[in-house]
Amino acid sequence: MYPQQVGGPPVAWGQGASATVGVGRDDQVSGEAVALDLPAASFGLRVVSGLIDLVLGYLLLIFLLYLSYKLAHNVDAALLGACVTLSSVLALAALPTTLETTTRGKTVGHWVLGLRTVREDAGPIRFRHALTRAMIGVVEIYTFFGVPAMICAAINRRNKRVGDLVAGTYVIRERFTLTLPEPVPMPPHLASWTATADIAPLPAPVAISVRQFLIRRDGYTPPARAALAQRLTFAIAPYVAPAPPAGAPAEDILAAVMAQRRARDGERLARDERLRERLLR
Repeated sequence: MYPQQVGGPPVAWGQGASATVGVGRDDQVSGEAVALDLPAASFGLRVVSGLIDLVLGYLLLIFLLYLSYKLAHNVDAALLGACVTLSSVLALAALPTTLETTTRGKTVGHWVLGLRTVREDAGPIRFRHALTRAMIGVVEIYTFFGVPAMICAAINRRNKRVGDLVAGTYVIRERFTLTLPEPVPMPPHLASWTATADIAPLPAPVAISVRQFLIRRDGYTPPARAALAQRLTFAIAPYVAPAPPAGAPAEDILAAVMAQRRARDGERLARDERLRERLLR
């Protein structure tokens, strides 16, 4: 079998190609080409977390205003006004910014519910992100009691509020059950081919695309599934020799290559472990 470009002429096995398919729309790809499937916090969790932060922010503001009144109301009206302004800045902007910066994206509400704010590329936020979120939060959360934030989150795919859109951030769930997919089995009719085939290391984006396609293929429509399988088979062609048996289905070729890579990696790790044990004796 020779892979084909979808909608194009047949392409000989071994010619170069690139693959950018198979990575989900919600996956973040780090600089090391590792797909990070970070689940965004749901709308309900965002609302509850925001309510916790809103109540705590108002309580802190009331406490600081009370202290300001006690300290300055008998001294000077200008001093009282300055204390009120400083209290508002501290409670609604400075302290939230400091908290999110030092905890790398956590507020009290996030800590209670197991959430964290991250950048669009899934990295930890910095001072400028936290400051932007806090400054806009003064308006959309404290001034209008979170109504603009809820409206924005309700119509946004990742449940972002306005501050997230401006800062380039979103909120993820840290506490979720990690389920590892079952390894893709070796197709029996291709076992003899892969046993003697020369399989070079696949580029990380290609390996990620193939692995995620094999995991998620049941969720594709039949035409999309067949097209993606063909494109990915075309993408791995330069790294596998000799060509697979004629007539082998594209999905079986992908599964065989990945299963053989896993088996060879397991054997290599076992050899390394045995070598370490001999050296440590």
